[in-house]
Amino acid sequence: MGRRKLAIAIPASIISDTPHMREKTSKIGLIGRAAAIFRVDEIIIYQDKLGRGRQNSEADLVTLLLSYLETPQYLRKRLFKLEHSLKFAGVLPPLRTPNHPLNKKAENLKVGEYREGVIISETRDGMLVDIGVERPALLRERNWALRKRLSLQIIKTGELIEAQIVERDEIPYYWGYTVDAENCSLGDLIKQRKFDLVLATSKIGAKYKNVIEQIAEKWITAHHVLIAFGAPSRGLHEIVADEGLNLIEIVDFVVNTIPEQGTATVRTEEALVASLAILNAQLGW
Repeated sequence: MGRRKLAIAIPASIISDTPHMREKTSKIGLIGRAAAIFRVDEIIIYQDKLGRGRQNSEADLVTLLLSYLETPQYLRKRLFKLEHSLKFAGVLPPLRTPNHPLNKKAENLKVGEYREGVIISETRDGMLVDIGVERPALLRERNWALRKRLSLQIIKTGELIEAQIVERDEIPYYWGYTVDAENCSLGDLIKQRKFDLVLATSKIGAKYKNVIEQIAEKWITAHHVLIAFGAPSRGLHEIVADEGLNLIEIVDFVVNTIPEQGTATVRTEEALVASLAILNAQLGW
C-alpha cells in the first residue's frame, strides 16, 4: 500500500461568524498551521448551507487564504495578485514545512533536494523555473504554461542549475497540503470520493476512548482517510440532515474527541486542533 493520505473536510461557513477580514485571515492561519503540524495532505471545503444560496464567495475566500499560506513565500508574488482578500495576509503565520525552505542562495543547493518552482520563461534548452534562489533552474521539458507551479528535484548545481519534475507522492516526506473547494454537500463529497475511512467529529458522538481500537483496525488498511468537521453554528448531524441523511449511516465513526468539554461550544478551529492531536497520538500516522 502507498503512503496513506489524510484529508480534512471543513465547511465553507467556517469564518462566517468572524466579521473582520483581519480576524478571518487569522483564523484561517490557525487552520492551515494545524493542518501542516499534523501532516494533513488535503483540505476540502464543502458547502454546508444547502438551499440558502451557493457559498461560492465564502469557499473562494477560504480557498484563497489557505492556498496563499501553503505557497512558499518566494513564489507568492508570481502566483497571487494584490487584492482586498489578501489585505491582511501579513498576519498569516509561516508554515515552515519542508516545501518552505529558508535557503535563498544557489550555492547552498544540493543535488537531490526538492523545491517548489514556477515556470517564468522558455529558452531553446527548455523552461526556466523560479525555485527561490538568485537564478532560475533549467527544466529540460517544454510545453509548460508560464506561471505553472511544479514540484521539482534538483539534479545539477553550479553555474547551471537543473531540475526535474516529481510528483508529490514521490517526495519521501511531508510536502504540505493541497486545497480543494468542492461545490457540493458533505454527503455528496463522501459518496463521490469513496474514502476508505470517514470520521465525523461531533459533541454527539462516541467518546474516542470507546472506539479508538475499532478505528485503529480500519486505519491500518485505509489508504485515504477523511476527518470531517462541523460549522460554527451547526454540527455535522444538523448539516447532513439538510440532505435527508443520518450522519451515523454515511460515515464509519462519529467521534467526540473532547469529552466532558468545559465550554458550551467548541469552535471549529479548536475542534480541529484537538481532534488531530488526539488521533495522531492514538494512531501515530
